[in-house]
Amino acid sequence: MKYQALKKKNLPWSPGVYFFMGPKRKILYIGKATSLRDRVQSYFGKDVIHTRGPQIFAMVEKAKSIRFTVTDSVLEALILETALIKKHAPPYNTKEKDNKSFNHIIITNEDFPRVLIVRGRELENELRIKGYKLQGVFGPFPRGGVLKDAMKIIRKIFPFRDTCVPESGWACFNRQIGLCPGVCTGEISKEAYRKRIKNIKLFLGGHKKEVIRNLTREMRGYAKNHQFEKAGEIKRTLFALTHIQDIALLKRNSESIQGESLDGFRIEAYDIAHMSGKELVGVMTVIEDGEPAKNEYRKFKIRSFSGVDDTRALKEILERRLAHPEWQYPKLIVVDGGKAQRNAAGGVLTAAGVTIPVVGVIKDERHRPKEILGIAKIRPWRILRSDLENKILLANSEAHRFAIKYHREKREKLE
Repeated sequence: MKYQALKKKNLPWSPGVYFFMGPKRKILYIGKATSLRDRVQSYFGKDVIHTRGPQIFAMVEKAKSIRFTVTDSVLEALILETALIKKHAPPYNTKEKDNKSFNHIIITNEDFPRVLIVRGRELENELRIKGYKLQGVFGPFPRGGVLKDAMKIIRKIFPFRDTCVPESGWACFNRQIGLCPGVCTGEISKEAYRKRIKNIKLFLGGHKKEVIRNLTREMRGYAKNHQFEKAGEIKRTLFALTHIQDIALLKRNSESIQGESLDGFRIEAYDIAHMSGKELVGVMTVIEDGEPAKNEYRKFKIRSFSGVDDTRALKEILERRLAHPEWQYPKLIVVDGGKAQRNAAGGVLTAAGVTIPVVGVIKDERHRPKEILGIAKIRPWRILRSDLENKILLANSEAHRFAIKYHREKREKLE
């Protein structure tokens, strides 16, 4: 699909979900947006192959048209995107398939079900170790920070139980702040709580209109029976549901580096480990949305030379990494070291025709971070500098930990 064809589409500025359609109206890719117009237009920039990777570039070339669904809020766009990806399994939504690091929302099958967030890799363990039986699993959600913000909003609309003991007589902390409906204190019946869980499941499945119909019918029933207090509670829930305040999600989607959304922001970090030049190895670690994506970590045994030369080893690792265009490119690269390491990394990227900013983490004599070289050149990170620094230091720490672990594994094999 070409940009000229996109210009003919009257895309709104509203939040929603968009669909790249291929031949025979096949859905190739599904995404969500705070602004449908801005988000879709970002796929037609000159550097899309570097910012989004060759796979998404190929998808845009293959697409014949774009469809979209407008939502009332960013929260609903997030929920609907996940539900539709699970339903249609588009071929280019590869990140969302079978990734054990992604989060899921589970609803347990109990008299008073719990609503919990678990990672894909923990899902089976949660069931086996804790003995949970489930009545609902929603996800995967690739961005953990966004999901946590979303669940805070949902819980304000539909307070639910997570860890408290039903009918214990003691008000849990969440009950005291209005985020538990009183499961622990016996203030809500099993039947009333069951209706609430049903509405949560419908909402997480992208069926907001059905939730509104259910609540409206329930409210009218209470009013008809002169139970005006309960009718008033449901009226307040309906108001919250139809006037969702998703400021936290809007903030996350508006934060950007060089025009790119922080939603799914990817950092790659590199480090070298050896003992006096012996068993020289290097690693790549990945941080996405502030969390380690350990399934994407990579190990490299240095092949081109032996001896002590961390800068040369770093060059080799980056060259080998760039030989894998199927791996999604990061928005930022972090190297352990100062000017020499940063220049070495930048040289490899320039030679490969890839434009990705590089920062170096300089350590003190106790190997503690004391400066991040190159961070001032990353715009427009003026207000959010501390958030970026935390992500960089996490990436660097993970790379150092993973490199030491890999080096020890190599040494132990020789002993």
